[in-house]
Amino acid sequence: RKMLEDLNLRVSAITFPTRRGFHVVDQLEQRIEATKQAMQMAFRLGASVVVNQIGNVPDSTDDPAWDVLRGSMAELSQYGQHVGALFAARTGTESSDDLLRLFDALPHSSIAVDFDPGNLIVNGFSASESVRALASNILHVHATDAVRDLAIGRGIRVPLGQGSADYPELLGVLEEQQYRGYFTIEREGAEDPISEIAAAVNYLKNL
Repeated sequence: RKMLEDLNLRVSAITFPTRRGFHVVDQLEQRIEATKQAMQMAFRLGASVVVNQIGNVPDSTDDPAWDVLRGSMAELSQYGQHVGALFAARTGTESSDDLLRLFDALPHSSIAVDFDPGNLIVNGFSASESVRALASNILHVHATDAVRDLAIGRGIRVPLGQGSADYPELLGVLEEQQYRGYFTIEREGAEDPISEIAAAVNYLKNL
């Protein structure tokens, strides 16, 4: 942290992926404990957000996995408020409607959203519809982009501003919610990452 301060750098968030989601009972206690340790580390580094996929949100509240997931999120929420680093569910593996169902079953402001437009598009969801549904819960944004390739039946990540994500609209919705968090630029598989990320920074600044 001292080195970061000397370099005038800040940690926007900690990403802590787990092998399984929080709806799976097997080794759940270990995943929760490891996530809590990541929350402690995030706070010590000056970050207030820990990002991860939460796992599958069951279609029915009668599904035993529903109670497992809800209980896991409630425990991480309580711990996050205690330690000062909140858990944020990264979008993409479930619809905004499914996320909202889970949020509605938890105490207010229990967990937050890491909004990832590119991840949503890759998985066949609308980034525009999702940002409107989830805007009040968004705590961190991954500035990514993607397109759907109908020929191969899946989405492909592309440089920021070259995909289907309507960033003027997305930023407008976030501005309406007075979003003041970070935009973390992420570009997987870039041939020239420095120039692509520099272009992405300029793209966002121009908006």
